[in-house]
Amino acid sequence: MTTPESFFGDGGCTCRAVRYRMTRAPMFVHCCHCRWCQRETGASFALNALIETSRVVLLSGEPEIVVTPSNSGKGQRVARCPTCRIAVWSNYGGGADVLRFVRVGTLDDPDRAPPDIHIFTASKQPWVVLPPGARAVDAYYKSSEVWPKESLERKSALGL
Repeated sequence: MTTPESFFGDGGCTCRAVRYRMTRAPMFVHCCHCRWCQRETGASFALNALIETSRVVLLSGEPEIVVTPSNSGKGQRVARCPTCRIAVWSNYGGGADVLRFVRVGTLDDPDRAPPDIHIFTASKQPWVVLPPGARAVDAYYKSSEVWPKESLERKSALGL
């Protein structure tokens, strides 16, 4: 039997050339409605599971790293399958190489990682209706005020 400490889920790109395993549950899951994420994904939002880079194990393939700008000005490095071009995760400038933003839609079972918070809702598409009771903020937030204690401890262990 697996536990959150040893296994969370596998995922990968559409053509299955790049496969990965998350060996622990994410620290937190963002549903980002900013215009940058809308442009990057070609969709209404991006759904990212934040997890320690060391907890994402590459099972097969080698993603190509594509450097793109970001609203923060620090940029991001998007890991894409070199064959089908699907983005499987990003590393943002503020999180350096120790924090990975795994694209939830690339998990084999994305239902296991619903959003903990909706961010940048001031720029969400007006026809996107958030569920009643969903945690949502107009822009960003302070993790110290929102994240669970265990997740804050994990983040602190990364030096962030």
